[in-house]
Amino acid sequence: MKKGKVTMTITLGIICFVLVFIMFMQFKTVEQTDITQIETMRETELKDALADWKTKYQETNESLIQTRQKNEEYKQKDDSNQEANELLAKEVSQTNLMSGKVDVQGEGIIITLTDTDEKSVASLDLVNLVNELVLAGAEAISINDNRVVNMTDIVDIGNQFIVINSQRVSSPYIIKAIGEKMYLQSALTIKSGFVDRIKASGINVNIDIKNNVKILKYDGDKLKFKYVK
Repeated sequence: MKKGKVTMTITLGIICFVLVFIMFMQFKTVEQTDITQIETMRETELKDALADWKTKYQETNESLIQTRQKNEEYKQKDDSNQEANELLAKEVSQTNLMSGKVDVQGEGIIITLTDTDEKSVASLDLVNLVNELVLAGAEAISINDNRVVNMTDIVDIGNQFIVINSQRVSSPYIIKAIGEKMYLQSALTIKSGFVDRIKASGINVNIDIKNNVKILKYDGDKLKFKYVK
């Protein structure tokens, strides 16, 4: 009996040990499994979060680059527009100067032609003088403050007076010209030149060399085009 009890006791002890060992192994496996899953889940979440932030960063960076490019384009357009406006303003200014639409001043000469009992100044005399001045490089010309432009008409009305830009003018005729003053004066006073010819016809002529000649703008309507577009 005692031997049987001892055997039974040992057997029960072994069974209990085995059960305890199995339970311990199960707990350990469960614990390891949970930690591994948690770590795996955390790592996955971190990777996903990192990927998401990386994507957002790339999108933001691309948006920033595009914004900078647009700003640069706008700046270039503004600079370009400013340059274009400055160029246009310069061209308009040059056009106004050439067309006689603004008052001008500069060095030049003033020629005075006066009728005499022998001879009166004719429109052809003024036309010839204007042509001589233009050939000599005059940049602006006026006759009795009537600006001479490309479409200026200089015509006789009978034997009474001359019409310039539809304005009646009479002696003395004061012709102002802006240009290189000494060259303009020389071009008119050369031998057998305009001054010699006009004096020979009996008309009084006088030339004054000036450092500053003022010529008024064209004030007529011949520069207003109706049909030309």
